[in-house]
Amino acid sequence: METKLDINKLWFDENKIFIQTKNKKKYAQSLLWYKRLLNATEQQRNNYYFSYSGIHFPDIDEDISFESFLRRMEEPIGISKLFLMHPELNVSAVARRLGMSQSLLSAYINGLKKPSRKRETEIKNVVKAIGEELVMV
Repeated sequence: METKLDINKLWFDENKIFIQTKNKKKYAQSLLWYKRLLNATEQQRNNYYFSYSGIHFPDIDEDISFESFLRRMEEPIGISKLFLMHPELNVSAVARRLGMSQSLLSAYINGLKKPSRKRETEIKNVVKAIGEELVMV
């Protein structure tokens, strides 16, 4: 990936952050991956600087590595999107109900690991069961 000297443009739309390199390559990420940046004001978003390895937003203490623009999927999908759009879901509690380590579930949510189709269905079923329990209250 390019270094800070190769990035010549950074901008946002409503739900994404974009960068463009000097050789005109464009990369984007969903702001769902970065809740502080998603909820930041325009002024906070525009106060950033490039370091050797990424972009730092000092007003909100957020860092985004340049590498993450290559590794991360642009838009969260599946259980990633489910948990990122619903921060009220307690990852630790859901992991306990599944009999899974919290770190593994977090890796699935953050796109660092991909669950099997069966495991993803199990996770969704536990979240659905929690929802059904809440409706009965």
